[in-house]
Amino acid sequence: MPGWLDILLRSIGLFIVVFALTRAMGKKHPAKVTPFRFIIYTVLAAITALTMLNMVNPGVGLTALAVWFLLPFAGEYLATRSKWAHNLIYGRETVVIRQGKVLEENLRQARVNGEELLSELRSKNVFNLADVEFAVLEPTGDLNVLLKSEKTSVTPYDLGRQVAPRPEPQTVILDGNILNEQLAALGLNKHWIKEQLEGSGVLLDNVFIGQVDATGELYLDLFDDTLRNPKPQVKEMLFATLEKAQASLTTFSLETEDQEAKNMYSEYAGRLQEQLEQLKPHLLH
Repeated sequence: MPGWLDILLRSIGLFIVVFALTRAMGKKHPAKVTPFRFIIYTVLAAITALTMLNMVNPGVGLTALAVWFLLPFAGEYLATRSKWAHNLIYGRETVVIRQGKVLEENLRQARVNGEELLSELRSKNVFNLADVEFAVLEPTGDLNVLLKSEKTSVTPYDLGRQVAPRPEPQTVILDGNILNEQLAALGLNKHWIKEQLEGSGVLLDNVFIGQVDATGELYLDLFDDTLRNPKPQVKEMLFATLEKAQASLTTFSLETEDQEAKNMYSEYAGRLQEQLEQLKPHLLH
């Protein structure tokens, strides 16, 4: 067999094997893996390269791949079953700041100096050490920070207000193509998309990404960046429709001779007016 053909077949076979192994190892971000898992990836890559270039016997290479896959796989299985095994394999988190005080001894044990700590804090948009209440160094080397209560942003929960859940935006246009599945999930259709595009004066072929948010507004990013991105008018249209309905109810209450109907129209017009006052800051901006 020609040498180039042997390497080609070997490469294809190893590609399939390594692809299957990495998928079986789970979804781990390469930038957030533990040192142990990083070594596993490196060894697997080295064994694969040596086997592919025929510098290692294929049987030996596949055996080594199997060992370096099965042992970590077994270790991860044990880690999910036992906290002790998890700490042994992946290590434990290290508290580096508690109650606003830096724990220098823990920093030394983690081989982290003060400059590295400050750098990690800056990566979390924390530039003032006095703002930090608690910080923990994860086994992956990532630093998680809890700010002091007076330094955190006020939330609706802090104000005692209840807010409705906000679903994630849905991408309905991608590369000039309408995504029917996402549209159907929102209860919309192609006709709605075309109406929105016509109202904005935009062609479908010129839309790179189109997203619909929780309020029903369509955001468009165009291929041609020199064109002005049209401002969605869904909220304004909704407010105008509600205003029209309120005006109609008021008119009905004035025109009808039936006192019961007059009271009903007047009551609903008043209720709708109250709702309009509450919705105005949210729908008009």
